[in-house]
Amino acid sequence: MADVKLEVRLALEEHLRGNDGQYDSLKELFANDKQRYLPPVVGEDDDTLKPHELQVYVMALTSCIPMLKDKECNGLVRTVLRCSWLGRDDAFVRVFTHFLAALVSAQGSYLVAVLSMMVDKFRLTRPSSWSVPDFPEIGRDAMRERLHSSLQYLLQMFPAAAAVLENLLSAKFPFLDESMRTHMAYVRNLVQVKAYVPELRDEILDLILDRLVKMDSQMQVDLEDLDDDVTAAVMYALRDGRRRGLDWEEEEEGDGDGSDSGQDSDNESADSDEQDYDQEAMRVKTVKENVEKMDAVLDTLFGLYAPHFAQPGSDRAFDMFTVLLREFEQMVLPTYKSRHTQFLIFHFAQRHERLTDAFCGQLMAAAFQGSRPNVLKQAAAAYLASFVARGAQVPGSLVRTMFLLLLHHLEQYRRRFEPLCRGPDLKRFHPYYSLVQATLYIFCFRWRELVASAPEAVDPDDAATYVGQELEWIGACQRELSVQLFGKLNPLKVCAPVIVDEFARLAHRLGFLYVYPLVESNKRIRLSQFLSSTYATGGALRDAGYEAQSESFHQLDPYFPFDPYQLPVSKRWLEGDYVHWESVPGLNAGEDDDSDDTGEAGGDDEDEEDQDKLEEETATDSDGA
Repeated sequence: MADVKLEVRLALEEHLRGNDGQYDSLKELFANDKQRYLPPVVGEDDDTLKPHELQVYVMALTSCIPMLKDKECNGLVRTVLRCSWLGRDDAFVRVFTHFLAALVSAQGSYLVAVLSMMVDKFRLTRPSSWSVPDFPEIGRDAMRERLHSSLQYLLQMFPAAAAVLENLLSAKFPFLDESMRTHMAYVRNLVQVKAYVPELRDEILDLILDRLVKMDSQMQVDLEDLDDDVTAAVMYALRDGRRRGLDWEEEEEGDGDGSDSGQDSDNESADSDEQDYDQEAMRVKTVKENVEKMDAVLDTLFGLYAPHFAQPGSDRAFDMFTVLLREFEQMVLPTYKSRHTQFLIFHFAQRHERLTDAFCGQLMAAAFQGSRPNVLKQAAAAYLASFVARGAQVPGSLVRTMFLLLLHHLEQYRRRFEPLCRGPDLKRFHPYYSLVQATLYIFCFRWRELVASAPEAVDPDDAATYVGQELEWIGACQRELSVQLFGKLNPLKVCAPVIVDEFARLAHRLGFLYVYPLVESNKRIRLSQFLSSTYATGGALRDAGYEAQSESFHQLDPYFPFDPYQLPVSKRWLEGDYVHWESVPGLNAGEDDDSDDTGEAGGDDEDEEDQDKLEEETATDSDGA
């Protein structure tokens, strides 16, 4: 040991004098630390470093820390930091950890380099990445236990390091196009950090959710760019390749990272048809991997939050729910293309009435807050309606309360806007139309909760028995909604046609309202004639790339963000949470349209197609205004 200390000290001293021979040899020891030890040939000197001898050099460097402070030794320090210290024995890990602590203590500027090296190892998934020849191979869990024990030790030694670590965790998060295993390795390491650095709990949760939202949005863009047959191939591949377990970091047969294998290149062909097939197969493979990545991260987050809601009525559960609420308002609500991330709060908000009330209260505040942009008000109204309509655990009393509350606010808007109204105008009266559409959507899914009383012939469990019966509805909701729909603002012309059509069908067959004449007369109205004065010249429309003749641009998007959840594994968390669209013969399927006054009627196929539209087109990946 003394000889090695002297050797290291002399190497550093000579280096500072400009003689780099021994210094470079010292660097090579660490640069080639994964080289297998080969015993010398008989008769030759054994000058090769034995497997366990590198530990002595680390101890010697620790004793020379004051000399390593010199910037001239920066190259050696960075080479040492790159060595494979996690794949050796426990004694080496302890010695190396003490070296790191001594280095940072002597020269604080090395803190970033040390923490950066450790965070880089969050991405490791294969034993070959950390294993060292001549040492027993250690598993992934053991490797991470060593890594986090060392990181925790450094954070205890240097409390200010937590702020540096926070920035590094964000900066080094995997890019969207990196593999699922890399993402899952990184996320699981973040979860481990959260356990022993409580001051970073919220920041780590925010980071994961922020990247999840970006991943979610990009996935929707990618899916929209695909042809229908390619999308179908992706869904088939997902069903056919359902993972047998939930260890998302395990590589399945035929799975590939893209960085370790050249398998895809073997499919190349000179034949153009085969090349086209290969390109399509690659697109399917890429999109499938992105969907699985989203599925894996969400499944992990559901599992991460679940223990906090073991007693959903407790203060602990409510405290965690406030974190979810904050993340939802800051990251999810403003993101139009988010498609699955929001189901985290959808699930946990239904665990207890206190949580349900908190979520609905926040959405109501967002929908009616005057200072918010219209697009956020519409999003809040859509989330509220979608949650109330789709949440199976949302009590009927809350459905009724929300429905009547929306009608109350609609009346306030109507009185304010109607004197200014020449006709339906989405640009001017956007908040009003958003609330009407939300109200119609709730009715389509939860109309049974809005029935105050029904004759004895009605079976509450059989929707078809409601048809043709004299039903009493809660409050004065029939009259109040009729005032809105037949008013000067004419919301049925502006709301999404797929929702208007389904509401018209249901409302008529249930004896709630008859709006078909209005729907038909609206077909003769062009929304462009009611554009506000700032759009009268058409300049703003041209700037936006739309023509005044595009009616859909002046109508609301069928935007309801809890329609339907499609990720194959993580959907297990939503069992029992979700109200699916119910097609009922005699009520909303299997019969002609009741718009016989107009001479239009649809058969069975047409009705089934309409139901599919309500279930699918109201998802957040739809296009429109």
